[in-house]
Amino acid sequence: MKTVLALVLCFMTCVSGLLAETPSVIAIRNAKVVPVSGPVLQKANVVLKNGLIEAVGENAAIPADAWIIEGEGLTVYPGLVDGLSTLGLPGFAPANPAAAAARRTGGGAAPPAATPIPTAPPVRGPEDRPQTSSWLKAADLIDASDRRIEAARAAGYTSAITFPTRGIFAGQGAVIVLAGNERAGSMVVAPSVGQYISTQPTGGFGGGFPNALFGVIAYIRQIYLDADQYQKAKAIYASDPRGMMRPPYDRALEGVIESPRILMPGRHFIEIDRNIGLAKEFKQSVVLYGGHEAYRTANLLKDGNTPILISLKWPTRAADADPDENQTMKEITIRDKAPTTPGVLAKAGVKFAFYSDGVEGRANIFRAVKKAIDNGLSFDAALKAMTMTPAEIFGVSDRMGSIEKGKIANIIVTKGDLFQDRTEVKFIFVDGIKYEPAPEEAPAGRGPGAPPSAIDNNEGNQ
Repeated sequence: MKTVLALVLCFMTCVSGLLAETPSVIAIRNAKVVPVSGPVLQKANVVLKNGLIEAVGENAAIPADAWIIEGEGLTVYPGLVDGLSTLGLPGFAPANPAAAAARRTGGGAAPPAATPIPTAPPVRGPEDRPQTSSWLKAADLIDASDRRIEAARAAGYTSAITFPTRGIFAGQGAVIVLAGNERAGSMVVAPSVGQYISTQPTGGFGGGFPNALFGVIAYIRQIYLDADQYQKAKAIYASDPRGMMRPPYDRALEGVIESPRILMPGRHFIEIDRNIGLAKEFKQSVVLYGGHEAYRTANLLKDGNTPILISLKWPTRAADADPDENQTMKEITIRDKAPTTPGVLAKAGVKFAFYSDGVEGRANIFRAVKKAIDNGLSFDAALKAMTMTPAEIFGVSDRMGSIEKGKIANIIVTKGDLFQDRTEVKFIFVDGIKYEPAPEEAPAGRGPGAPPSAIDNNEGNQ
């Protein structure tokens, strides 16, 4: 009995110690504050309480029980938002070519044993629902142990819009905070914010339909025709079910109908033009992703009131490319013009946000944003594209994206201006919990001011 009592007392002591290390009230005093939603405050206080922003202002009162961070020489920004990702969904993480190469040459961990893939019958047509898992919800699949969450948080991201990304109708995305919480459900801010759609032909299950772009588009069109008929049949049955055969439940169509908006690729001029037209035909609110050639379509996006997510993986020539190999004028032009896209869109009044698209590490992410700034985008517009605008696009700007009273306490504290090479991220707060990122190590053979290494020019977030 004494042993049990001692264990209980020990447990209570440990819990109280943990609570003491995580104060419920935190105040950052006399810091420069960049709210995004309003003018910059050169010397102000930010008070966080129970995971929310309690107060912000030059004369904001600091509670007597607050744990104080002296903000002299520091700047407070809203936490960064990754506008499109698979964070928290490690099963959907894109392949890491570097890790695969290391395994092939004997470095890194051994690859896991291959899992046999069951043979599926060839898809005969749209009635077989090829490459469709529209009912999947990222909110139901969140894995808080995803190692990428910590790395993204260290780069300044405090939240992300995360989607399943496999197939034509891949599933429904969620807005999550990047907290180190064992309970995945507490990470979810909004559980269903859109349906991820890809038009990339993959040959279909078993090599059948659809195995070409034309077939993929025909299938997407058929899904929306079926969804419209399905809704009408359900409404008729619900109005007077007696004497009527009930319509069969279709989870694929239910997932499509439930989604408040669709995400469609918009990497190139033709794709942007086509998918804006398709969304209008389907009577769906659309958000495009990719965007490197959107500098050619600013008026089209503006006229259609179509938001677009711009990949931070700027197109580059492969590091191992043959220097004597001829390059097409289109390749050269896109590499040159892609970083000008955000500036062009901002001037045209098009709503856009950035997404990491596999770019990892604080230094690489900041350099990628800085590249857009160097090509005509203002700092204020760049910051908004990483904070408030993605929150607006996905309908959660009433909860996050700026430093305002009552919003989620997702903020970052830096020494130096954001997106600069030598800027140091001192603290990151997610749901009011403080994290201190470890200093980033410069890659071997490169100094802190060296240019970033070449990044694969993989199109989209496939």
